[in-house]
Amino acid sequence: MAKPNRKGPVTTIEIFCARCKTKLLRYRKGGKGALVKCFKERIVESYTDDEEPCRCPGCQGEFARETLIRGTPAYKIIGGKVFAK
Repeated sequence: MAKPNRKGPVTTIEIFCARCKTKLLRYRKGGKGALVKCFKERIVESYTDDEEPCRCPGCQGEFARETLIRGTPAYKIIGGKVFAK
């Protein structure tokens, strides 16, 4: 499979914690589908702690897991833990 386009889409979305509504990430998302994964190279701005990037700074809940997708570092989103605007 091909790697994701490095330049990626232009439109950005903001990702929030579903439990405490804290802003987590600003991300360049492509397509119309649900948010399943976030490639690290497409993250514009991160509001999480650098030591624990997959934990919400407000409620300390885990919202994603670090993984490799097609050889590229990414966060795999846990269903129902975040919402996007």
